[in-house]
Amino acid sequence: MTQKCVHKGCGKSFTDSEEECVYHPGPPEFHEGQKGWKCCKPRVLTFDEFLSIPPCTTGKHSTIDDTPKPEQVQPTEEDSTSAPPAVKPISRSTNRDSESVPASRVPIAAQPVAPNPQAPAPESDSDDLSIPIPSNTTCRRRGCNTSSSSIADASSRENEECVYHPGQALFHEGTKGWTCCKRRVLEFDEFMKIEGCAQKKKHLFVGSGKKASGEEALSEAPIATFLGASKAKRKPNLYRNDFYQTGTTVIASFYLKKIDKARALVEFKSSTSVSLDLPTTDHKRYKTDLPLFGQIKADRSTFKIMGTKLELTLAKEDGLGWPVLRSDENRGSNIIQVGKAGRA
Repeated sequence: MTQKCVHKGCGKSFTDSEEECVYHPGPPEFHEGQKGWKCCKPRVLTFDEFLSIPPCTTGKHSTIDDTPKPEQVQPTEEDSTSAPPAVKPISRSTNRDSESVPASRVPIAAQPVAPNPQAPAPESDSDDLSIPIPSNTTCRRRGCNTSSSSIADASSRENEECVYHPGQALFHEGTKGWTCCKRRVLEFDEFMKIEGCAQKKKHLFVGSGKKASGEEALSEAPIATFLGASKAKRKPNLYRNDFYQTGTTVIASFYLKKIDKARALVEFKSSTSVSLDLPTTDHKRYKTDLPLFGQIKADRSTFKIMGTKLELTLAKEDGLGWPVLRSDENRGSNIIQVGKAGRA
């Protein structure tokens, strides 16, 4: 019998109870515009990015929701007794009479409300029929959550009906809902169950299969560009990098936000070259072959992609210091090094 897993971040249909399940064991957290899960660290701004946060725990599928409820802080007696007493307003009087005169009221200008960040629109509003639909694929439209495994006949999709939300998720003062309809709830589980308010024929499982075009190419900027110019005057198509070193390794950081981990490519080609291809989720790309100042051990060198940068850990072939990272850079007079230098 086919059952549906209720773990957060999974939602797949399964028949084998021993099948591996990747999910979020903790409850969702929404605080000051940021969204994430209590069980892991990533925090994002838009709801679509929140739903795409990869699950952090591996276990077994389940039909029982064992996610802990968010903790609610209960007021204590000490809080109620320690509250400061209310201060009575003091009436102002003039020399002419003893009647109280209210203070002049100055109109307060309304502060402009920053618009909520909008998620990028999907690349297509219909599936390319030539692309096969993987099993257990969820419909991309918001609020639908239909799985491709629940469709009896995948070859004939004319009778499909997709019920979804065309608007954006809205979280305000503890209430949750969608901008396209009026219903508001308090709990996140109830929010995920709000029925869609619009209909379309056929679900959106794979889209057109084409990646967004027109990516902006990024170029490297010297550190002096960032130190000498204010943030408002810096060119948006420039990025910076820096490095430090020990006697055995060189740690280089390339500061680039929103690197797409699934498409990023870092290849240690040889002992003196590293190939970088770093596309981002906001349609930017940095691509280069990095000529290194010194020789490295390619099989012992590693990299790590973080939220705001790429970090390379290059294992030195010898213990010599590097005055610069790239062999085509001008050599400075200072070498940044941590620890003891190795013997050449």
